[in-house]
Amino acid sequence: MRVLILGSGGREHAIGWKISSSSLLEDLQFAPGNAGTAALGVNVDLDPLDFDAVEAHVREQGIHMVIVGPEAPLAAGIVDHFAKAKGLESVAVIGPGKEGAKLESSKKFAKDFMKRHRVPTAKFKTFSKGQTRDALAFLKTMKAPYVVKASGLAAGKGVVVTEDLKEAEKTVRSMLKGEAFGAAGKEVVIEEFLKGVEVSMFAVTDGEAWRLLPSAMDYKRIGEGNTGPNTGGMGAISPVPHVTPEFMEKVKNQVVIPTIRGIQRDGIPYKGFLFFGLMKVQGDPYVIEYNCRLGDPETQVILPLLETDLLHLMDGLSNGLLSEIGVSLSAKAAATVTLASQGYPGQYPKGVSMGLPGPADADEGQLLFHAGTQKEGDRVLTNGGRVLGCVGLDAELENAVKKAYVLADKVEYEGKTLRTDIGTVG
Repeated sequence: MRVLILGSGGREHAIGWKISSSSLLEDLQFAPGNAGTAALGVNVDLDPLDFDAVEAHVREQGIHMVIVGPEAPLAAGIVDHFAKAKGLESVAVIGPGKEGAKLESSKKFAKDFMKRHRVPTAKFKTFSKGQTRDALAFLKTMKAPYVVKASGLAAGKGVVVTEDLKEAEKTVRSMLKGEAFGAAGKEVVIEEFLKGVEVSMFAVTDGEAWRLLPSAMDYKRIGEGNTGPNTGGMGAISPVPHVTPEFMEKVKNQVVIPTIRGIQRDGIPYKGFLFFGLMKVQGDPYVIEYNCRLGDPETQVILPLLETDLLHLMDGLSNGLLSEIGVSLSAKAAATVTLASQGYPGQYPKGVSMGLPGPADADEGQLLFHAGTQKEGDRVLTNGGRVLGCVGLDAELENAVKKAYVLADKVEYEGKTLRTDIGTVG
């Protein structure tokens, strides 16, 4: 199969790394890719949001499968675009259509979906431009901490949690005026704060059959001890220690099955990945959010634990054969430590030269996934807020974390930023 992966982050590098060993793979391309993906296949200078250009490339190259990594092309309707393209009926595009992508692109849509299909979630209310007074009045009925979310896509940063009512009110005003998060924040969700421990769950589904991938925990905030502003993710572990067999049964019966049934009942075509951002509250799962694709950096820890051929799984998904494919998972643990640019998640420099460990410097059970990088001749330069993912694999989580940090220490560039507490739970 000739495969095109859309995106340029650590998630896309991890997907490419996983399918690069598949016996089904003939050719692998990335658009636009990064310095790491260039070692696995061919990087193509394409904007994933330029659907006409992507379509032309698919036709020219005889691509059989397009795997959509980031959320923006899905939310903009790339799957629908290809569904209407004459002569490309046989091309598999992995991801939901625009309607299914609303589960991520609109928190209002997602929360209404959960309420309609009785998927457990925090109590909430949504407000749009012109409803600032109502939003502030509702906010005052809530207890601290206050949770205010931009309804639209905000690259994982559109959530504000604060103990200070005045700060929460300021956030609501700023969002509804379009000052914070732009168009993404012109509709806000104010919801009840759930106290518990977070866990990420991932499913592959064709809208009927579904298969679960390993659980993961993402470390969203920039600072040690989960302090500071939210980021796209500063590290992750898999599996999650507090995910017990009993909890998994609750997740399947109370969250996954009602969600898949809801997709069917609402008539939403869905062939792709579905992320469940959960909070475990006194042993019960509550959905914080849905994503319509794999998470980043969680992909960097769950795919190394997937023993099933990912490309075979994607092929079955696209051909309606998912129900006939079993998923095998490793008994090992994985941890990834994100290396970021100085200043992230605010403003940060690009083009900083990097010193990276070579294959001989990496021990067994270590993987280096590129995120915000680019090649310039023989040099690798920073090209984003999150630069690299340093992954450790071992039979014990504690040792996997140690391996990840050992690898992180071997990376050199000015302004290297990382958390030193990845692997702690809670």
